[in-house]
Amino acid sequence: MARVVDLITYPVKGCAGVPSAGADLTPAGLAHDRSFLVVQDDGVFRSQRTDPVLATVHPEVSPDGRQLTLRAPDIEPLHIGVDRTGAPTGVEMFGTPYRAIDQGGAAADWLSEVIGSRSRLVRVPPDHDRVTDGLHPGTSGFADSSAVHLISRATLDALNARITAAGGTPVPMDRFRPNIVVDGWDEPHTEDLAHRITIGDTELGFTKHAVRCAVTLIDQRTGTRAGPDPLRTLATYRRVPKGGVILGSKYSVLRPGRLTLGTACTVTAAVAPAT
Repeated sequence: MARVVDLITYPVKGCAGVPSAGADLTPAGLAHDRSFLVVQDDGVFRSQRTDPVLATVHPEVSPDGRQLTLRAPDIEPLHIGVDRTGAPTGVEMFGTPYRAIDQGGAAADWLSEVIGSRSRLVRVPPDHDRVTDGLHPGTSGFADSSAVHLISRATLDALNARITAAGGTPVPMDRFRPNIVVDGWDEPHTEDLAHRITIGDTELGFTKHAVRCAVTLIDQRTGTRAGPDPLRTLATYRRVPKGGVILGSKYSVLRPGRLTLGTACTVTAAVAPAT
C-alpha cells in the first residue's frame, strides 16, 4: 500500500524546507507553505534560479503563524513578529503582479546581508485571492503554480538508475522540493496519471506535470550549483513537446484536512498511460 513518507513545507519561497510528521492541509496547500516571499527592492521576487544562497536560509514559523525565525550560516538568527495586517504593497512573480505585506526593516537588512544584495521579505495578505490553473484549478500562496507538489520514491529511483547507468551521481529528493513524497507505488511516474488522490480525509486533484528548472541543479545543503544532473538525464526521456522536462506532478486541494506520515495514499481516479 502506498503511504506518505515525507511532508515538507517551504514557508519562505526559495528557502530551505521544513520536514514534519504532520501538517494541516489547507486550500492553499500545507499550512504556511510559500506564505512568505523574498523580493528585490523593486518588488520582483527572488528564487534559487538567480540566488542559490536562499537554500541555506532555514525558516521556522510558529504554529499560529505569528512568529518567524530565519537562520543561516555565519549570521545571528532573526526573530520577528509576523505582520499580517499591514497595508499591502505591489510585488511581481513570473511577470504577474500580486499584493503582499512587507515584514519590515530588520528582515530586509538580514536577508540583504545573506544574499549580498538589497532584499525585502513580504507575506501573503489575508485577502490573497490567487486562482491557479490546471486540470483542477485551485489556489496557493507564492508557490510557482499549484498548492501541492507530489513525487513518488519510485519516480526518483527510476531517474537515479538512469543517472548511475550513465556514470553520474544520484540526486537526492530535496533537489525537487516536493511537499509530499509517496512510497509504495510499483510503477514510477504514477503521479503523472493519478488525477484524484485521497490521503486520509484529504483529497487532491491533479493540475499539471511539474516542469523542472535550474533549481534542480542546486545542492540544497550548500546553496551551490552542482549540475548537470538531473536535467541532463531528464532530457533523454522526460522532455515535453512544449519545451522543458518534467518530473513529479502538481495538485490542487479538493478537500482540506490533516496529513501525517504513514497515512495511506489512494488513487481514486486515473488516466491510462500513453502508448
